Amino acid sequence: MTRTDNQSSANETPQRLTDGAPLHVELSATDRRIIDVLTAPSRAWFSPRFYGMDNIPDDGPVLLVGNHTLAGGTDAPLLAAEVLAKRDRLVRGLAENVLIDVPGLRDALHRLGIVRGNRHNCTTLLRQGEAVAVFPGGGREAMRGKGQKYKLLWEGRTGFARMAIDTGAPIVPTAMIGGDDIYDIIFDGDDPVMRPLRSLVVGLGLRANLTPPLIRGVGPTLLPKPERFYFSLGTPIDTSPWRDAADPEEAALELQSVVRKALEGELDFLLAERDKDRGRSLLGRTLSAVGW
Repeated sequence: MTRTDNQSSANETPQRLTDGAPLHVELSATDRRIIDVLTAPSRAWFSPRFYGMDNIPDDGPVLLVGNHTLAGGTDAPLLAAEVLAKRDRLVRGLAENVLIDVPGLRDALHRLGIVRGNRHNCTTLLRQGEAVAVFPGGGREAMRGKGQKYKLLWEGRTGFARMAIDTGAPIVPTAMIGGDDIYDIIFDGDDPVMRPLRSLVVGLGLRANLTPPLIRGVGPTLLPKPERFYFSLGTPIDTSPWRDAADPEEAALELQSVVRKALEGELDFLLAERDKDRGRSLLGRTLSAVGW
C-alpha cells in the first residue's frame, strides 16, 4: 500500500467512539451548574491562577498536551471548567479503562464529555472539531517517584504527535503546577517497602511502574495541602509542517520534541510565577486578604 493510500485510509472519519460515548456533547444550563458545584471546593481550596486562556482557538480541533501530576483528578477538572467558562469550549478528556468500565460512572463521564482513552477515540474527536486533552506521560507520570516533580516522563510517547499530524490539529502546550506539591511521597512505587502493592498491581494485569506511591497531605492525613494551582496554556503549535513528511515516525518524534520543549518552558514560567506569589500558601492568601 502506498503512502497516499495510507493517508486516505487514515483520513476517513470514524463514525463512532469505542465506548458508545457521544461524538459531540451540548451541555445544558443544569450541566454547567453541576460542573460549577463539583469544582467549587477545589477552587476554594487551591485558589487557581490561569495564564494564556486566549491561546485556546474559538473553534476547530485542538489538542491540549499537558503534564500529569499526582493530583490529576483535581487539577485537570479545574482547567477544563475554566476553559468552559472563559472560552465556552468543552474539553474532551480521555479516561482510563477502569473508570469507563463502571456502568454508572461511565454514563456520568460521558455526560461531561469524557471518553475511553485510546487513539481511535482521540482521533475521532479531533476530526469532529473537538478540543481534546492528553497527558503523554499517562499513569507512569501520575505515579511519579521521589525527585520527579514536574518532570515529563515521555520516553517513547509519540502517539499524540501522530494524531495531531494526521488530523491537522494544533497543539497547545498545557502546563500545570501545584499538583505535585499537595502531597508528600513517603515511599514511591519502586521502594522495596511497596513490593506487596506492586505484586497486587501486576496481579491486576497492570504494569509494575503504575504502582501508586504512599503519600500524605496535611500532617499524617490524606487531606491535600492548600497549595495554589497554576495553569499556563502556551502558544499553539501548528502541526502542518510535519504533515507531508516522508517518514511519519521521524516526524512524530520531532514534533514530540518541539512540544516537550514548549511545555517545559511553560512549566518554568509557572514555577517562576509561583516563587513570586505571596499567596502560594493558604496562610499567604489569608494574610493578603486581611492586608498584611
